Amino acid sequence: MSERVGIVGIGLMGSAISGNLLNAGYEVQGFDLDGKRVDEFVERGGISAESPSAAAKGVNWLITSLPTSDIVREVIFGNNGIMESAEEGLIIADATTSRPEDSEVLGKELAEKGIRFLDAAVSGTSAMAWKKDLIIIAGGEQEDFNACKPYFDGFSRASYLMGAVGSGALTKLIINLVLAGNRLALAEALSLGTKAGMELNNLLEVLQDGACSSKTMIDKGPKMINGDYSPEGLIKISLKDSRLMLEQGQRFGSPMLMTSIWSQLAQNAYENGHAERDSVAVFEVLRKMAGLPERFD
Repeated sequence: MSERVGIVGIGLMGSAISGNLLNAGYEVQGFDLDGKRVDEFVERGGISAESPSAAAKGVNWLITSLPTSDIVREVIFGNNGIMESAEEGLIIADATTSRPEDSEVLGKELAEKGIRFLDAAVSGTSAMAWKKDLIIIAGGEQEDFNACKPYFDGFSRASYLMGAVGSGALTKLIINLVLAGNRLALAEALSLGTKAGMELNNLLEVLQDGACSSKTMIDKGPKMINGDYSPEGLIKISLKDSRLMLEQGQRFGSPMLMTSIWSQLAQNAYENGHAERDSVAVFEVLRKMAGLPERFD
């Protein structure tokens, strides 16, 4: 008989995580506020849960994949929350890109109630997630991490323990910082190439084959060139993450020059109605600054 696990949050990333867990042979019971996401989850073989509490009932392992750490806290401790049905020894793995300090506090509070916790952020887009091309960066106890490995293997290609609770969330923000820099550099380069009248597909091919090549160029370059901003990661989430990055810069007294620029571009896209588009829609902000027409439909 296959093991049953729980998930709370079946959005872009949670859909892929739950789908791969189902493919790995687990029974998955899940909750999300978005009925359409739940219907899709059920069509894939998932079991609909009426609340976070119901998603946690009778399982030994549960993953949360939510927009913010504040929502994670509400889902765990709020009305019909996970704690209402959680059994002692339950492991909660939080895949949310959270504020590291929030994860630290949450981990301590759960430990006092006999619940094990890892901040288990994932790195990769939702498109990559469907291919299991994710890595997990976790913070928590070694024993808990080892217990989570079989589940992590069900939806990722590799997992890393970075230290105590909170270190996974911090590592994820640092990864996202580098990603933002890659995307900003590529957007700036393609904007210049456009203004110079270059053939962008040829330019991108050279960039991808040159010393400056990055995964961003392979995954996101065609989306920028084609003006395809169907979401793999959302502007509103990118903006939230950039603000968390800036907080960590202030917390540790570290310069955040590039992140500040990225955050302002993401805010511009957000305030102009593009919150639900892919994060590389910031390219259109640069195009507009260069006097080029926006390509939003």
